[in-house]
Amino acid sequence: MNTLDRDIRALMRRVTETAILPRYRNLSSAQIIEKAQDDLVTVADREAEVMLTEGLAAIDASIAIVGEEAAHADPTVLEGLAGDCWVIDPIDGTHNFAHGRAPFGILLARCADGICQSGWIYDCLTGRFCSAHGGQGAFVDGERISARTTGETRPVAAISTIFLDPAQREAIREHIAPHYRLVDVPRCAAEQYPRLALGQNDVSLFERTLAWDHAAGALWLNEAGGKVARPDGSPYRVDEPERTGLIGAASPPLWDELAALYARMS
Repeated sequence: MNTLDRDIRALMRRVTETAILPRYRNLSSAQIIEKAQDDLVTVADREAEVMLTEGLAAIDASIAIVGEEAAHADPTVLEGLAGDCWVIDPIDGTHNFAHGRAPFGILLARCADGICQSGWIYDCLTGRFCSAHGGQGAFVDGERISARTTGETRPVAAISTIFLDPAQREAIREHIAPHYRLVDVPRCAAEQYPRLALGQNDVSLFERTLAWDHAAGALWLNEAGGKVARPDGSPYRVDEPERTGLIGAASPPLWDELAALYARMS
């Protein structure tokens, strides 16, 4: 594990122990706020983002910092995604965290010119630490890993329909669902991406594709030998905040199959 990975892991652990876990199953109703429908924020999210921002600035203060909560308060923060930047999701899986259940984690990424260069995923309850750097492979707790499929005859699909309209949900039921064994989504990208590489899920489909949710995971799964891309095959970029639709898979052939089915929906 290189020095940057060690520093990032230490930061994530410190924030978890100081700002996140003390609030787990210990939140009052006043400490949980609905930013939008099905989109919560807690006092722990805000405290964690402040700590992560300070920690990343200490590592490299020369680049912009784009945090989920900072961008919600001031949308001009998103302009930082076009250049060199850190991207922060202080608690990914806030809905789970706010309701006192797993999974939830921290997602951090370092990006340049719209492309994620380095990504880190930390499971706050288990301490699992996933890391990746462009062209250098994917790692779990410092050990290099290669993505593997579930090996099931009927591929396992975790498809989020939370942000879909009724017509989109019906299209998935008609064109995609019959080809897979569907399983519940964890409502947490920090868990979903590892599931795609570690033999638990084969494919996943995302509608909302915000940078803090997907930058780190998309790079990590691609570096592991899986595939993450837009349905048309174009690479995921963090500087396209309005764009939707993203397919992740444990292998390129599985990605191709789901992309072909997805194309029938339109």
